[in-house]
Amino acid sequence: MKTEKAPTLKTIDFNIRLVKLQPRYFAVHTFFTLIVFGIEVLPGYIQKLVFDQLSGQSQVRYDLWLLIAFFVAVSVGKLLTGVVADWYGWTFRYAVGALLRRNLFASILRRPGDKPLPVSPGEAINRFRTDVEEVADFPTWLPDQLGKWIAGGIAIAIMASINLQITLIIFVPMIAIMVIYRLAWCRFIYYSRKVGSTTDSVTGFLGEIFESVQAVKVAGGESGSTRHFDTLNKARGQAEVKESFFWNLMFTLNDSMITFGIGVILLLAGQMITDGSFTVGDFALFVSYLWFTTSLPMDLGAFIGDYKTQEVSIDRMLDMIRPEMPEALVKNNPIYEREAIPPVVYPQKSVADRLDRIEALGLSYRHPERSGNGSGKENGIWDIDFGIRRGTFTVITGRVGSGKSTLVRVLLGFLPVQNGEIRWNGKSIENPSAFFRPPRCAYTSQVPRLFSETLRNNILMGLPEHVEDLNKAIHLAVFEKDLAELNDGLDTLVGPRGTRLSGGQVQRVAAARMFVREPELLVFDDLSSALDVETERILWERLDQRKDLTCLVVSHRKAALRRADHIILLKNGRVDDEGKLEELLERSEEMRLIWKGGNDE
Repeated sequence: MKTEKAPTLKTIDFNIRLVKLQPRYFAVHTFFTLIVFGIEVLPGYIQKLVFDQLSGQSQVRYDLWLLIAFFVAVSVGKLLTGVVADWYGWTFRYAVGALLRRNLFASILRRPGDKPLPVSPGEAINRFRTDVEEVADFPTWLPDQLGKWIAGGIAIAIMASINLQITLIIFVPMIAIMVIYRLAWCRFIYYSRKVGSTTDSVTGFLGEIFESVQAVKVAGGESGSTRHFDTLNKARGQAEVKESFFWNLMFTLNDSMITFGIGVILLLAGQMITDGSFTVGDFALFVSYLWFTTSLPMDLGAFIGDYKTQEVSIDRMLDMIRPEMPEALVKNNPIYEREAIPPVVYPQKSVADRLDRIEALGLSYRHPERSGNGSGKENGIWDIDFGIRRGTFTVITGRVGSGKSTLVRVLLGFLPVQNGEIRWNGKSIENPSAFFRPPRCAYTSQVPRLFSETLRNNILMGLPEHVEDLNKAIHLAVFEKDLAELNDGLDTLVGPRGTRLSGGQVQRVAAARMFVREPELLVFDDLSSALDVETERILWERLDQRKDLTCLVVSHRKAALRRADHIILLKNGRVDDEGKLEELLERSEEMRLIWKGGNDE
């Protein structure tokens, strides 16, 4: 079966789109860059006139001080235009880079829940940094190369008009240098990719280690992890050394070309100066032009090689946004470069958001990564039907692997609905991931994440602070005693770089984050798994006091099952039974097994 190739963007098309994103910056940069390289020709020619004037070989008499003043003016003009060109060039790079990073991040946030990132977090950071810098810089090479070759062509033409023989002897070897560059670029690209992949391996492994330090310690894997890290670093070091060796080899060839050119001029010019066919001013002009004209092959080779490596960086970034179309990466969006960043607008709860009843009709989802679990049973959920009324406490229960979390993730749009329908107050929901958000719905996952921020910021997540609402959320999450024990209270730094909270504390902070948004539907995925019996009891009791709250809870704990108005029992991805606890215990062997294995209070 032929695999369909993922859509991509050609390097030239990608760069055209980048230029269109910031045309003004690019146009100004191009204009002043061409002026800079146009001016490059003038100092050498002025030197020729000065030395010819001093040696008495000039056919036309010029005012020496006027020539010196003109030389200074040209140098100052080149400096100033260079500053302007660099200013707009770097502004273009940063603006385009910011937009690419913005689009990458936005695409990650839109990414379907069943499609994880194709790389580790460490590798993703490399793409945000290195690959974005690589492609954002490349368009500024275009005016740079154009200006260099225009200036180089003018300089070579002037040199040839003075003495064609010396010019040919100097520049014919340039063709050989260009051929060598062309032959070497395949190896350059290979090592460039090798450096990128080995760097990804190192940063990816570091990210995984930092995320699982406790697991490594428990397994006694410190020495093995260190050895593997050393191996990855050695591979990266070897790739870096080989790439640097080839680069330095090319630089050496180019420097040798300059030395060769100066030697040719010294050998041939001496006799020609004696017979008057070559002046001291001509010698000064040749030496002046030699420094930037002989670097043209290296610059062109680097440009061609960089053009080819663009394809690698572009594909690495496109991997991050697939299955979205490539155009999403270069879509023009505001980056608020100079204007003030607008305030974040949070949706206010309206009458239309009120929940009366939510229904699932024939929901089905099959996990794509595997067709079976080793026992002949497929993984996923099939033909799930249920309804939840406002103000009720509904529990989804079942054995491990029965599809509880999958059902919740499909309901909330984290996984796509392959078959079936979701209704909110009788209205079909076409895009669950966009619909089931605060103030309609809030969700706490099995393993909540906290950022390296203050406790207050972790709960509010940018939401405007209302002290009364925040205190109510903390109380509802049974976190007030824990908060009192923290030295800085709500200003305590938590997360990976802050105070270490227990699993139960993290769960309750995540619950407070959900409560403070006052949604119509609260969805808990095994919230009580990290809570002790007493804390769980208090939490459910406080939720019971809020008769307006509608809760959908994934749990097998007895405290949650006893309080349930309705229980949905899953088995092998299907609804095995549903009803109240007493009814299910009486008629369902599956429910009795779960109840027997549930935690005692």
